[in-house]
Amino acid sequence: MLGNNIKQEAGVDVALAGAASGFMTRFICQPLDVIKIRFQLQVEPISHRHSGKYRSFFHAAVTMFHEEGVSSLWKGHVPAQLLSISYGTIQFYTYNKLMEYSKNENLPNDWQHVRQFIAGAAAGSLATVMSFPFDTVRTRLVAQSSNSKIYTSHLSAYITMLKNESTKSLFRGLSPTLIQIAPHTGLQFFLYNLLTNICESFHNENDDNTKKILISMIAGSLSGLLSKTAIYPFDLARKRLQIQGFENGRIGFGKFFTCHSLIDCLIKTFKDEGITGLFKGLLPSQIKAASSTALHFTFYEQALLLLKHIRL
Repeated sequence: MLGNNIKQEAGVDVALAGAASGFMTRFICQPLDVIKIRFQLQVEPISHRHSGKYRSFFHAAVTMFHEEGVSSLWKGHVPAQLLSISYGTIQFYTYNKLMEYSKNENLPNDWQHVRQFIAGAAAGSLATVMSFPFDTVRTRLVAQSSNSKIYTSHLSAYITMLKNESTKSLFRGLSPTLIQIAPHTGLQFFLYNLLTNICESFHNENDDNTKKILISMIAGSLSGLLSKTAIYPFDLARKRLQIQGFENGRIGFGKFFTCHSLIDCLIKTFKDEGITGLFKGLLPSQIKAASSTALHFTFYEQALLLLKHIRL
């Protein structure tokens, strides 16, 4: 499954492997995502020189552990898993089908990387729209103070948001997400295939599976790191838009950030917090992006191999 590289497989296998990959990756990386979201939502500077709620990555982890327990690092895990499973299933299945279709069109070989980028961008966009309500609820649950709970469960969050706000509340932040997801996912698939091709030039087909896993991990981590860094301010804006109307649930976390649109969010963040404010939470986000993308592609590759062996 390496090289050119998310090859066309049976549709059911692709969907199952994508779902398994999403599930395993989310479980392992959820604490990084929780800390990243808390950083993104904090208006005060993240520094030991200031009195913000969280002052560093380590300080945030320790503070959450002492105040809310170890389970706080997996806050919003149920909707996050639903997000990851649905996203992974749709993303890999759609990418596979689009690449299959483009090959049938007999496009020039020089267009290989362009096809990978476009297919990845389209697959990521569709998966985002279909799974977005899970992302919004996950963000609200992560943002929620344990001492001022508005939602008692992920199901309670859906019901309360629909009752007190509207259906639109489940899709707040969708526009910056779509703006970022097309180049983000496109770059992920493009860079992953490019990097695995480079790595494959240093090994042969008879190498054991451990080396193939290592190649997936290296290519996946680098593609995730580079693509996430490129679009990060839009990710921050998405999280801040998703908590609009949730002031009461943020008691004890400092100043509440208010905005009305993507542009308004970016301008206010830059005006009030400076250029660094647009990159709050970048470090845990980079760690999470590198590790989750590496795991995502690696689990996907290995799940497909496992399904092949089962069918033999």
